[in-house]
Amino acid sequence: MECNLHILTVSSQKASKLLRLLLFFLQRHHNSLPFLCLWADSKILTKKGLNTPRKDNAPLLQCTHHMCPVRVHWHVKTNYKDYWRVKIAITNFNYRMNHTLWTLAVQHPNLNNVTQVFSFDYKSVAPYGSINDTGMFFGTKFYNDLLMEAGPSGNVQSEVLLQKDEKTFTFKQGWAFPRKVYFNGDECMLPPPDAYPFLPNSARGNLASLWTVSLTVVLVVFISSL
Repeated sequence: MECNLHILTVSSQKASKLLRLLLFFLQRHHNSLPFLCLWADSKILTKKGLNTPRKDNAPLLQCTHHMCPVRVHWHVKTNYKDYWRVKIAITNFNYRMNHTLWTLAVQHPNLNNVTQVFSFDYKSVAPYGSINDTGMFFGTKFYNDLLMEAGPSGNVQSEVLLQKDEKTFTFKQGWAFPRKVYFNGDECMLPPPDAYPFLPNSARGNLASLWTVSLTVVLVVFISSL
């Protein structure tokens, strides 16, 4: 299984229509297509048995421009004077698979100063001397430890508040984004540092708590054999 990270840029209506036509053609004329996909507004979604797994484990994905079964969204949300806030959202696009007791391992230098995790459980992973940059996020039991199949309930999300270290904190060259990410043990590849957006390091005066940072990266997990 191979995992990649992508910054998704295709969002125009024209691109969406072209993708619909391409998928329609492939599904109609190529019996060897390894999976099918359904648009979120498809009437087929109301049929019984849609979420029943097949013996060959063939996925049934929601049609997207990235065509991947799982997306991890890391959003640098707010920049305070002494803290910064990140929103993490995990979305399942596979109608035939859920993820029980999912885990999300993240490596980032500021995980040595996690102040609060709001909706996930969190545990620091094997600190080594002064190095404490890796943590494990997982669902709270009986609340969000099950990532449901694709659909309205097929996502889990949380926010993380981290305290700044003035000596190291920066929004330059993708520093605010993870170094490594693993979803259920599968490693995701990150883009090079110069592919990330960046903004100034500090917020201004009393507006710090109101300044929302529009830095977003999307991690897409996919199975390369599909």
